[in-house]
Amino acid sequence: MLKSLTKIFASKPKARMPAVPDGTRYYVIGDIHGRLDLFEAIIDAVEQDDAAAGPAETHVILLGDLVDRGPDSAGVLARTREWQKRRNVRVLAGNHEEMFLESFEKEEILRHFLKHGGRETILSFGLTRKQFNAMTLEELFALIPQLIPQSERDYIASFEDMIVAGDYLFVHAGIDPKVPLDEQRRSDMLWIRDRFLNHEGPLEKVVVHGHTIFDKVMDCGNRIGIDTGAFRSGVLTALVLEGDNKRVIQTSDTDGRIAVSTAEHEPALTRA
Repeated sequence: MLKSLTKIFASKPKARMPAVPDGTRYYVIGDIHGRLDLFEAIIDAVEQDDAAAGPAETHVILLGDLVDRGPDSAGVLARTREWQKRRNVRVLAGNHEEMFLESFEKEEILRHFLKHGGRETILSFGLTRKQFNAMTLEELFALIPQLIPQSERDYIASFEDMIVAGDYLFVHAGIDPKVPLDEQRRSDMLWIRDRFLNHEGPLEKVVVHGHTIFDKVMDCGNRIGIDTGAFRSGVLTALVLEGDNKRVIQTSDTDGRIAVSTAEHEPALTRA
């Protein structure tokens, strides 16, 4: 009888927590959207954190949407390339990178791009507001291949669609919950929202994504959203993964003053 009661009240073993491979450390940075100031600050914070955290095989992943909306997309791209020279930095494609590249092909896509932050991107490559305002769409379409070199477009076109590390999948927007990872469509990985965000069941991997803005890091168990709306809120987020631990580093802009904060990660309860 005693043995039976012991079995009944014995604590169940804890479920295994998702983890990245042993000996690795991942810094996953959300949508930057042209906020070079916040990006510079988070680079410094990541470098300091990594130095203080001890030896590891360190990886940095940018979740896409480096461009548009914020004031210095060209600067963000240049800074990313510079960081890659001394650090293992991999970049995912976002829907705004896709719009950017496609705007060189069709005037109508350029028109759509301009309405969704593309104006700021083009200005960041050296066109003045006065010049921009004086141009027709047709004139701008003819100019941008000269303004933004092919090498820059090739670099953006090289961004990846998804990255897997241990129990985690990193992708810009999300995945189709009904489709195996190796059969995902690129359009979903760059653009999906409701079908992914509303899915409450388990997924093949815990998906770390951007694309959809949340007030704070949104950990739903099966996915973690880390786009905190840098261009709008002034808050850029990096999720730090090591073993089965999660931490958060954020840089924030308050009236032009950039601050850095760090915290142990806790699941968010708020919805966007």
